[in-house]
Amino acid sequence: MRVNDHLFHWNGPHGLPDFSKIGDSDFADGFDAALKSHMSEIEAIADNPDAPTFDNTVTALELAGKDLSRCSALFWNRAGTGSNDVIQELEREIAPRMSRHYSAIAMNRKLFSRIDDLWQKRETLGLDTEQTRVLERHWKGFVRSGANLDDENQKRLAAIDEELAGLSARFGQNVLRDEKDWYLALDGEDDLAGLPDFLRDAMAEAASEKGLDSGYAVTLSRSIIEPFLTFSERRDLRESAFTAWISRGENNADRDNFTLVGKILELRAEKAALLGYENFAALKLDDTMAKTPDAVNGLLMKVWDKALLRARKEEDAIAGMIAEEGKNHLVAPWDWRFYSEKIRDRDFNFSEAELKPYLQLEKIIAACFDVAHRLFGINEVERPDIDAYHPDVRVFEIRDAKDSLIGLFLADYFARSSKRSGAWMSAFQSQHRLDGGQIPIIYNVMNFAKPPKGRPALISLDDARTLFHEFGHALHGLLSDVNYPSVSGTSVSRDFVELPSQLFEHWLTTPLILGEYAVHVDTGEPMPQQLLDKMLEARDFNAGFAALEYTSSAIVDMAFHTGDPSEDPAAFEIEKLAEIGLPDAIVMRHRTPHFLHVFSGGYSAGYYSYMWSEVLDADAFSAFEETGDVFDPATAAKLRDNILSKGGSIDPQDAYLAFRGKMPDADAMLRKKGLAG
Repeated sequence: MRVNDHLFHWNGPHGLPDFSKIGDSDFADGFDAALKSHMSEIEAIADNPDAPTFDNTVTALELAGKDLSRCSALFWNRAGTGSNDVIQELEREIAPRMSRHYSAIAMNRKLFSRIDDLWQKRETLGLDTEQTRVLERHWKGFVRSGANLDDENQKRLAAIDEELAGLSARFGQNVLRDEKDWYLALDGEDDLAGLPDFLRDAMAEAASEKGLDSGYAVTLSRSIIEPFLTFSERRDLRESAFTAWISRGENNADRDNFTLVGKILELRAEKAALLGYENFAALKLDDTMAKTPDAVNGLLMKVWDKALLRARKEEDAIAGMIAEEGKNHLVAPWDWRFYSEKIRDRDFNFSEAELKPYLQLEKIIAACFDVAHRLFGINEVERPDIDAYHPDVRVFEIRDAKDSLIGLFLADYFARSSKRSGAWMSAFQSQHRLDGGQIPIIYNVMNFAKPPKGRPALISLDDARTLFHEFGHALHGLLSDVNYPSVSGTSVSRDFVELPSQLFEHWLTTPLILGEYAVHVDTGEPMPQQLLDKMLEARDFNAGFAALEYTSSAIVDMAFHTGDPSEDPAAFEIEKLAEIGLPDAIVMRHRTPHFLHVFSGGYSAGYYSYMWSEVLDADAFSAFEETGDVFDPATAAKLRDNILSKGGSIDPQDAYLAFRGKMPDADAMLRKKGLAG
C-alpha cells in the first residue's frame, strides 16, 4: 500500500492541502491507512489502564482521527464538486465502510464504559460549560448509536447504518447523473422567444460546456432553469424543461430513487425502534430545539393554512391573465413562474429582467464581505496566488481588526457538470484550540451560471440571497472560538444551524448595501431609487407560491418519518399532498426522488429546520432594527459573542436567550414572509 502523504500533511499556504498533488486514485489507500490509524487510537483510549478522566478519554477522543478527518474532508469535497466514475465508485464503497468504522467505535463497550463513568459523576469533575457540553455530546452520541443495546441488536444496528450509508450515496449519484445527462438544446429566435440577454449568455456557455458546437442549452441547474421557466414564451419548451426538472431521480429504471427511498424509510424506522423511539422523526428531533414532531407540524400547518389562502388568490390571478390572452388551458406548474412574472411587471412595473443588470456577482461578493466587516470588524484579502481544488475556486484570507489571520475562505461559485446541484457550506478543517489549535478553513459551493469569457456574471435576487445565506454559514465557521472540535462552528442542532445563514440574508436588501453595490453592469450607475422601491414593494409578491413550495416539502419529509414505512413512497407523496390540498399548479420544491436534503444529506426529518430558524432569524433581525441601526455595534457584538463564536458549546436556547433576552413567536416570521394577514 502506497499512501500519498499529501492527504494527511497539508503544507500549503496557511496549512491548506496541496490539491495538485492528490489524485483520485490516492483516496482508496488513504482511507485504508487513516481508518486503521484511527482505530488504533480508539483502542488505545479504550484500553488505557488508568482511571478515566476528561483528558485521557474525552480530550483524547476529540484529538483522535486527524488523518481520517483530513482524508474525508478532501474526498467528500471532491465527490461534491468534481465527481467522476472513479470517485463515484469509491463513494459507493467508502460510505458503508465509514459507517462500519463508526459503528464499531460506538459499540466499543470498554470505551463507552469510560465515557459513561465520567457522565455519571460529571457534577464532581469541575467541568466548565463547554466541557460539560462536549461530554454530553459524546455520551448521547454513543447511546443513540446503540451503546446500550445487547450484542445482537448492536450488530443489527450497525448493519442498518451501513446499508443506509450505501443507499444514500446511490441516491445522490442518481440525481447527479440525471442532472448531468439532461439538457434541452435550443437554436433560433423561435426557441429563444422571451429570453433576456443574461439568460442567453448563460445558456450559450452551458451549450459549450455540454460540448455543443453552437446554440444554447437549458440545463437542470437552478440558475438556468428557473429563469427559463420565468421568461420563455414557448409553453411547450417550458413543459419539457419543467418535466425533466421535477423528474430527476426517476428518469431511468436503473437509477429509480423511489425504490431506494422505500428501503431507506424502512431501515430508518427499524433503527428508531431498536433505539426505543416511536418513529425516526422522534429519534432525530430528540436533541433539537423543536423536540417533537407535533411541535414541528404545528408550525408547518400554521404557515400552510395562511399560504394556501394566498396561493389560491395568486392562481386565480394567473388564470385571469391566461383568459385575457384568449387561451383556455388550466394553470400548469410550468405556467406559474411565467405568468407570475407578467403579473408582477403589470402590477408593480417591476421585472427580474429589469433588476438583473444591477446584480453583478462580483459586487454581491463584495457586499457580503462589507456586511461582515461592518458587523464584526473582519476583512478579506484575496489570494489569487494560492491554488485551490479547481481553477474557478477563489481563496481569501479572513483577518480581524488587528490584521491577525482568523481563517481561510474558499469560494466555488459556478456550475459544472461534475458538481452536485444546490449550494452548501463545508469545511476542510474547523477551528479549535487543542494541541496547538487550528484555524478554520471554510468553503462555500454554489451553482451560478458561468458567463462567457470576459463578461461579468449576473445573478438573480434569489441567487444573491443564496450567496448571502451560504456566507452566513461560513461566518459561523470562521468566527468560531471554542476549545473542542466537536462543538466548533456549525456543530449545532439542525434547527439552530440555519439561524446565522438566514439572518445574514436580511442585510442584502438594506438600503445602504443595495445603494452601494447594486450598480448597473454597463453604466456603473446605482440602482435607481424608483426601481429599488418597486423591488421592495414587490418583495412579498408570490409569497403563497413560495411558502407552499417549501412547506409542502417539509410536511412530506415529516410525514415520511412518522408514517408507515411500508407504504409505496410515490403513492404516499401523492396522497399526502392531496390531503393537505397542494394546488395542482404547484410542485414541491424538492420532490421525493431528488430530495437530496432528506435522502442523501443530513436533513432527514429535519427539512422543517429552515422555517424553524426563520422564526429565530426574523426576531433576531428585529433586534437590530429596534436600535435604529441595522449595523448596531453592540447588537452585532452580542450576536458574535453569544451565537457565532459559541458553536455548540452551549445549549442553543441558552445561546439565543443570551443574545435576545427572550424566545420569539412565529408572528415576525409570518410578517417577513408576507403571510401575516
